[in-house]
Amino acid sequence: MVRFAVGLPNVGEFGDPSLLVELAVAAEERGWDAVYLWDHLLYHDPAWPVVNPTVVLSAIAARTSRIRLGVLMTALPRRRTQIVAKETATLDLLSGGRLVFGAGLGSIDAEYAEFGEDPDLRTRAARLDGALEDLTRLWKQLPPAPVQQPRIPIWCPGRWPTRAGFRRAARWDGAMPTFHGYGQDRPVPVAEFAQVVEFLEAERGSLDGFDIALEGRAADGLVEDYAAAGMTWWVEAMGWWRGGAADARATIAAGPPR
Repeated sequence: MVRFAVGLPNVGEFGDPSLLVELAVAAEERGWDAVYLWDHLLYHDPAWPVVNPTVVLSAIAARTSRIRLGVLMTALPRRRTQIVAKETATLDLLSGGRLVFGAGLGSIDAEYAEFGEDPDLRTRAARLDGALEDLTRLWKQLPPAPVQQPRIPIWCPGRWPTRAGFRRAARWDGAMPTFHGYGQDRPVPVAEFAQVVEFLEAERGSLDGFDIALEGRAADGLVEDYAAAGMTWWVEAMGWWRGGAADARATIAAGPPR
């Protein structure tokens, strides 16, 4: 069964916590299954506001009761793991066990370099792997424990055809693939998405209990085909490139594309 999420930036026009909470509450009312936020400290346009997704998720958790919540993807290598462990366990308690924890390298080098941290991708990858191991240990050692056991679900991204991110994702609970050459205005071909699913299944041996999330625009007409290829979560991408907040309100109000 495919579940349907709303994907929201935390920058620009969407760098407004009140707007993000409003959209999340509307998503629950209109039958969506989750709301996922971006994670940025900075963005390419320095004049754009950027809000903290963890703080916004706390407000969303307090205003909703059913939808799943998460940040896709938390740039874990630039965060203190013990703080993240406490924040996520608290969010899982506050939401009644509705949190998904996405963790990746981060897509903007300046979010490391401008704060005196090493932006090298290999360094970030090593820090991410170590931090994920530490995070799951700290969830067990630092009371209170998260509601979800044996852990809060961990999803990791990958950028196909590079395999490293997908090998990492296969060790945890879910993957969120992106693709070289495809993106906001150019949907990935179903056959190429299917290659990712096949790779993950080969890495794990089985996809039972494993989530594969894909972000895109349902209006492209490929959701059912992606589902047939192995997608378990559809994330409806919303942002300034497709009509901004007005389009997001209308898309959410229309309900998920079941």
